[in-house]
Amino acid sequence: MLLNTHEARLEALRRELKARGLDGFVIPISDEHMSEYVGAYAQRLAWLTGFGGSAGTAVVLTDARRSPAAAMLVDGRYTLQVRDQVDGRFYAYENVPSTSVAVWLADHAPQGARIGYDAWLHGSGWAQAVEAVLARKGGTLVAVESNPVDAVWDDRPAPSPAPALVHPDALAGQSSEAKRAAVSEWLTARGLDATVVTALDSIAWLLNIRGSDVERTPVALSYVIARADGTADLFIAAEKVTDDLRRHLGNAVAIRERDAFVEGLRQLAGKRVAVDPERAVSAIFAELRGAGATLVEARDPTVLPKAIKNPVEQAGHRAAQARDGAAVSRFLHWLSIEAPQGGVTEISAADRLHACRKAGGDLRDLSFDTISGAGPNGAVVHYRVSEETNRTLEPNSVYLVDSGGQYPDGTTDITRTVWVGPGAPPAEVKDRFTRVLKGHIALATAVFPKGTVGSQLDTLARAALWQAGLDYAHGTGHGVGSFLSVHEGPQRIAKSAGGQAGTDQVLLPGMFLSNEPGYYKTGAYGIRIENLVLVETREIAGGEGEYYGFETLTHVPIERQLVDTALLTRAEVQWWNAYHARVLEIVGPQLEGEAQAWLTAQCAPF
Repeated sequence: MLLNTHEARLEALRRELKARGLDGFVIPISDEHMSEYVGAYAQRLAWLTGFGGSAGTAVVLTDARRSPAAAMLVDGRYTLQVRDQVDGRFYAYENVPSTSVAVWLADHAPQGARIGYDAWLHGSGWAQAVEAVLARKGGTLVAVESNPVDAVWDDRPAPSPAPALVHPDALAGQSSEAKRAAVSEWLTARGLDATVVTALDSIAWLLNIRGSDVERTPVALSYVIARADGTADLFIAAEKVTDDLRRHLGNAVAIRERDAFVEGLRQLAGKRVAVDPERAVSAIFAELRGAGATLVEARDPTVLPKAIKNPVEQAGHRAAQARDGAAVSRFLHWLSIEAPQGGVTEISAADRLHACRKAGGDLRDLSFDTISGAGPNGAVVHYRVSEETNRTLEPNSVYLVDSGGQYPDGTTDITRTVWVGPGAPPAEVKDRFTRVLKGHIALATAVFPKGTVGSQLDTLARAALWQAGLDYAHGTGHGVGSFLSVHEGPQRIAKSAGGQAGTDQVLLPGMFLSNEPGYYKTGAYGIRIENLVLVETREIAGGEGEYYGFETLTHVPIERQLVDTALLTRAEVQWWNAYHARVLEIVGPQLEGEAQAWLTAQCAPF
């Protein structure tokens, strides 16, 4: 019998946990590769609780009589969303990083508890931290042989059978053989025999392959063991292997069944093996230790080279951005006509934007689910529209749309906040928008010395908001892949508090990042302005040392109705005018008729 309510699913899970002698279980949003976005088969948290965000964890205690008997842990991006989607009668809402699974269990798990976890869904460091906490209460962390959620999820989808696709060198800019040779050199220099590559985007980059196994991220479910001699084993389901893939990989890459991965790990007995603790799950560490391999914890050697885009990838991204900019501009022109009439909804707007991208040519997928937030829904940072939450874009209101596309030559991500007329926006909204704009410009025009990390630049984007006693609860910039993950490490621009990953990564020429400060007034509106940028060298006359800056890659007009020009400095006005002149130069020739006239008006200088 199918379990059609989240209450029934929770009750069924508790029965399963009791049958297994467990006092609780931890359910993350994760897969065997610790991916940010996961395939339908791995959406256990959404199935159990209804939560649709991309980051969160539930802890369920077997005894429903305890108070609380379960909790949902999310960060500041999902504080509002979790309350809309997860029933507060059954789950306590907890905020990360002010708490954690370990802290919550320390406070609420019964003495001597046996808490289960799926070692294929959690990192080794996480498991060690929780194990230590439970030990202090006389409890144990138990690695389950099979996931108890799967045991009660009767209609769980199967993993995608879609074939893996070859990503041509003409778009990659470097052959897989050259990339594997670089990994070989990295291993040899450290006296290592092999490295286990588990992150799906790392595998895609290393082998120059792509796939469609995860919505919004063009990757194929697989594992790789790369060796110091330049050879590698690719573990992938047989139905995903084509003759094209075999020819592309050649004799140096052995193709093995995905189910043979554990055996592949055991065959590394006696070898020195590099494993990335941020990207490899706890089960991989356990298998290698059990086999007698010597583990060396080190960052996946593909991560940094993947983040530093070569000239071919940079050129491809600019081409993709030009097409994407035209598509978004066509959408904004349409929106300017239709929305003030009151007939546009969040869903219909998102659908129209998707159609504009498809019409623009060679769109393979969206890069994430479009965040289409009208009025108060725009204040939910990672809002995801549904039939239940769908709002009309009301006249004289704020609308926020964050979206992106996956093209073979680039991955895009852009946010625009617009005023839906016909009336004039309130002074408060213009003030907040302009302060966000000032932060965006401050980051876009930043010049910084070699060795600068993301957290050192974050304050530039927040300063104008801080001056008014305002802030936002998300990072300012994330890395972006090349026809890969829209959120790609290791670089990041954010506050360094809480040890956020990536904020201590030195920014290097060739890295893509987003520039996206914002402001959110709960229950009223949200504002965010996002462009993608490229770290590039800066030649400074008389300068000493090496300096960098940003090339802005996204070219779509920014909402001029919401700008209070009295708050802008002369330099900020100059940036605005230069940016919009560039938008008109790149996007203008791709539009025609009324859309082109609209663009020209939007790009007129202040």
